[in-house]
Amino acid sequence: MGTRRRVAERRRTRRPAVVGGLVAAAVVGGAGIAAWALLGGSDDESAATVAAGETAAVKSGPLTAAEVDSAARAFLTAWQRGDADEAAAATDDPEAAGPLLTGYAKDARIEDVTLTPGTRAGDRLPFSVKATVAYDDISKPLAYDSALTVVRAKADGEPVVDWSPAVLHPELRDGDRLVTGEAGTPPVTALDRDGGELTTEAYPSLGPVLDGLREKYGKTAGGEAGVELRVVRGKAAKDDKDAEPADKTLLELSEGTPGKVRTTLSPSLQKAAEQQVAGRDRASVVVLRPSTGEILAAANSSAGFNTAFQGSLAPGSTMKVISASLLLEKGLAANDKAHPCPKYFTYGGWKFHNDDKFQIDDGTFKASFARSCNTAFISQAPKLKDDDLTRQAQQVFGLGLDDWAVGVPTFDGAVPVTSDAPMGAALIGQGLVRMNPLNMASVSATVKAGIFHQPYLVSPSVDGRKLATASRTMSAGTLGQLRELMSYTAAYGTAAEAMAGVTGDVGAKTGSAEVDDQKKPNGWFTAYRGDLAAAAVVQSAGHGGDTAGPIVAALLRQGG
Repeated sequence: MGTRRRVAERRRTRRPAVVGGLVAAAVVGGAGIAAWALLGGSDDESAATVAAGETAAVKSGPLTAAEVDSAARAFLTAWQRGDADEAAAATDDPEAAGPLLTGYAKDARIEDVTLTPGTRAGDRLPFSVKATVAYDDISKPLAYDSALTVVRAKADGEPVVDWSPAVLHPELRDGDRLVTGEAGTPPVTALDRDGGELTTEAYPSLGPVLDGLREKYGKTAGGEAGVELRVVRGKAAKDDKDAEPADKTLLELSEGTPGKVRTTLSPSLQKAAEQQVAGRDRASVVVLRPSTGEILAAANSSAGFNTAFQGSLAPGSTMKVISASLLLEKGLAANDKAHPCPKYFTYGGWKFHNDDKFQIDDGTFKASFARSCNTAFISQAPKLKDDDLTRQAQQVFGLGLDDWAVGVPTFDGAVPVTSDAPMGAALIGQGLVRMNPLNMASVSATVKAGIFHQPYLVSPSVDGRKLATASRTMSAGTLGQLRELMSYTAAYGTAAEAMAGVTGDVGAKTGSAEVDDQKKPNGWFTAYRGDLAAAAVVQSAGHGGDTAGPIVAALLRQGG
């Protein structure tokens, strides 16, 4: 005898059971259901009772109100009573439903369940859940809303609950499960460089950074884990790009004791960075100390994703700082020597042009850099090897090797080896080159310091981790010319308007990165002043000098 048939027969002899603490003598159709009781014989019309040797026709057609009510009642009553097998048998997938329903009490430690049906809408019934989560001597109430849908079983057409993990809890997906126990990692209290606490209330965009610090240092910072009910994600959810991959806390039974992690963030610069990006859409900025690599500020106008550290965007003409160092080293350019800047240059089948299709007649490389002439760089592509730019970025600027140990997750830039037109595009920060403000702030910091210092948010002395290094430095002649180029651009070139009033030893470079299907380019700006270096991007906003430039300049003016 099939599972569903045995369940139907058991129902005839069972005493009434109550859902939601209420008893109703009849099912109310059409307008919805306030509550139910399982009354002896109430399922006789919908249960398929087939004598041995007989064959019953498979039921079909739209579900009646009575069928929806009967199937939902059977499922919810069994679940409330703690009978996982019977509740699973009331669904269209008992094998999948059974373990989750069993784990609801065993693994999630959920007890004293009360289920209250809402107003039915066709085949769908919302319901509320009230229960208690108990772990050792700790307990807390749990309340949430869910819903179920009734369908016809494929085998016999009987009404059953259409099973999905979201019926049990709306946060569950296939492969997920509910677990109550110690939190995966103890909490941490993040401190700024002066010992003050860093919170999202004071610094709204630091959420991803604080999460990264807990993940990295939670088990070693001296704290104790709290107890929580959480969704443990399965492999399917973690592999799904559209799903939430991280485990999710649903109820915190105890907070735990946080450990402490000191960062390099400057409270004054971090506050200023937050203020600078707050009034702009999709803006991100990073400030570094060139002499050490310490990260002094990092902010994003969107708190959901840490674009400042993990973004992967074409950097536009800010990439010309790296490209210029390459051309200078190879003797393909010199600041005060004549250098071509035609209106167009064709390479690898692509026709490249400058912004607004300008050209510089009888100009120098310094003039081309200051005006951000694209063709001045792409015209030299035929004289370069395919891997020259990649090697320059990796060996001198420490980019693209995926070996930075910042203290939280980062994307370390990418300058892949390409050829022909894509290689030419890479020289001006387009094509397959990808960066973020952390990477580009580090580029300016390398120029200022004369050597690559890997950026870091937590001192390596905290955990003994090894910071990345560059395999070589620029020659003194190349470095001097590169600093001159950035200084001239800050004073007289495309960065001059944004850098007005930023005094001292300064250098800057603007960038505008074209993006497919985007009306305006992403605006980039990277610069240094004294022992500060910064970079910002404002996506889909326009030229970097007008959009990202004021952000960087304001932070450099403030100092720190």
